[in-house]
Amino acid sequence: MSVPKFFYPKLALSSIKRHLQLYGPYLCASTTMVSMFYMILFVAENSGLSKMRGSDVLGQLLRFGVVVVGLFAVIFLFYTNSFLVRRRKRELGLYNAFGMEKRHIARILGWETFFIALFSIAAGLGSGILFSKLMLLLLFRILEAPIPFGFEVRLEAVLITVKLFSALYLVLFAFSVWQVRSAQAVELLKAEALGEREPKARWLLALLGCVTLGAGYYIAVVVADPLVALFSFFVAVILVIIGTYLLFTTGSIALLKLLRRSKPLYYRPKPFIAISGMLHRMKQNGVGLANICILSTMVLVTISTTVSLYVGLEDVLRTRYSREIVIRLDSYEPEAVAAVQAGTEAVLSRHGLEAAEKAEYRFLSLTAFRSGERLLTEKEVEPGLTGVRTSLHFTPLEDYNRMVQEPVSLQENEVLVYSNRGIYEHSTLEFLGRSFAVKEKLASLPGDGFSRTQTFASYYVVVRDMQVLEELRRNLTETEGRSAQTSYIRGFDLDTSAEEAAAVYRDLQESLPRKDLIWVESRDEARQEFLAMYGGLFFLGLFLGTLFLLGTVLIIYYKQITEGYEDRRRFSIMQQVGMAGSEVRSAIRGQVLSVFFLPLAAAGVHIIFAFPMITKLLILFNLTNTALFAACTAVTFAVFAVFYACVYLATTKAYYRIAAA
Repeated sequence: MSVPKFFYPKLALSSIKRHLQLYGPYLCASTTMVSMFYMILFVAENSGLSKMRGSDVLGQLLRFGVVVVGLFAVIFLFYTNSFLVRRRKRELGLYNAFGMEKRHIARILGWETFFIALFSIAAGLGSGILFSKLMLLLLFRILEAPIPFGFEVRLEAVLITVKLFSALYLVLFAFSVWQVRSAQAVELLKAEALGEREPKARWLLALLGCVTLGAGYYIAVVVADPLVALFSFFVAVILVIIGTYLLFTTGSIALLKLLRRSKPLYYRPKPFIAISGMLHRMKQNGVGLANICILSTMVLVTISTTVSLYVGLEDVLRTRYSREIVIRLDSYEPEAVAAVQAGTEAVLSRHGLEAAEKAEYRFLSLTAFRSGERLLTEKEVEPGLTGVRTSLHFTPLEDYNRMVQEPVSLQENEVLVYSNRGIYEHSTLEFLGRSFAVKEKLASLPGDGFSRTQTFASYYVVVRDMQVLEELRRNLTETEGRSAQTSYIRGFDLDTSAEEAAAVYRDLQESLPRKDLIWVESRDEARQEFLAMYGGLFFLGLFLGTLFLLGTVLIIYYKQITEGYEDRRRFSIMQQVGMAGSEVRSAIRGQVLSVFFLPLAAAGVHIIFAFPMITKLLILFNLTNTALFAACTAVTFAVFAVFYACVYLATTKAYYRIAAA
């Protein structure tokens, strides 16, 4: 018997319409994925960005965003497609039982995938093109850059988007067909009823979840060095993700079974219903709840860190540049220093300005290894020696006394020590076989060494005079076979406008001699470079935060739909054994509420333990204002919690519509 014309396309369209409660959110999400991928690609490749200062860093950040959005789209659509196929298996099993072969079912799935892909790509590109200009305007607004005129459609971005999502939907179709082909008709018919048996307590996996989560938390809390935090961060994240999945899927069941062993607690109506119901809920929804927890944590971390960096930009600049103008000379020879001083004064005189908050130092600098009170050179480090790599700077007492109100005096083997990682804790300091007595442990150094950043552990040692400094340099040359870095650094503020300060900076660059040895830095000139980086991070954080939020909402919705179908059977069973409808609704409402807000609570705990490590990572970006980051994190969590509660109220309506049917 021949198949009517357009039979399979009509059947596929009819199936999508009939299951619109399932397919509607999926179509919205997939359309949004296409739209967001095109928009981030459009912004990343926009020609206007190349004309801005800091465009190289900004371009790299946005291209990284393109990769993240693409990967997230692949993972997320695979997850939601698997859910849809599972919900549809009973219907597909009926087709098979009524005589339709699996190749015919594959055709239905193929047409369904085609219609979904066609709608998602067309609507996604349409909305992406429509809102791409808005995204670009938002980015330029964040960067405080001139807003470009005109409207542009990037054909290359359109083609890349179409190719990526066409290939993705083709793979999704192949995966769906494989799932159906690998299952027997009876398995398809019973797919929705799978998992009704009581879950087993897997104690070993539950214990492994506790261990991995505890290890991730431990790493996050104890790490002290920002560079170590950078390398440890990904290890801690992986451990926490593994621990989260194991505890939601196996740890929760093990805990509930332990509670059930307490007869006085369990054999009472409310605990009996709650524990029994939660056992099945956690088996069915453990993975989904873990996904919600991980995505919620990603939203909170992404938005709170990028917002704090953007809001704290001025703090970042003051940390990186303790003075408005900083001049660095790769020598402290008297003639070179005098030339820089004279040239600087001449430039200031031409602009009619005077230097304020002046600071100047001569430094002998090198990388050293600190073990207790010993500071070792590279050749002195022995295998297996414990300690930290540090930046070491020696400066003469004359320079220090020039900037303090109460000058101090030092004997030949006495020093003052300042550490950017807290007060130096020893009474002596050993270097190159020479032992110095620490006369005073400084809580601060005028000018903070011209940088308050704590990326590297740094020690500033004030010695008696230039003679001691030269002796150290000669000894270092003899023992290491190389010369230490010598420098003269001069910094000052200007009581003038940002435009005039920028003019002084440019004049210094042109006027100072020996340009191969001299570096001039300006806080105002660097502001645009930093704004490009941190503004780009802020834009990317908002963009990715929105993307992760979308994923969270859709997973929550499908979790509610799944629980609605599961609880419809439980409603009936509980009423058949004599429970009143109000009691049943009260018991299930309490379970749904507990399960729903469990991921939010777990995400909050993740953030608390991650806070120390993230503050260390922010130091790498020159943000040392912990109070600012704490405030941004608290506000972000509060706003997210309100949004999360709104999602609960919205999706609960769909849940009760199904469960009470």
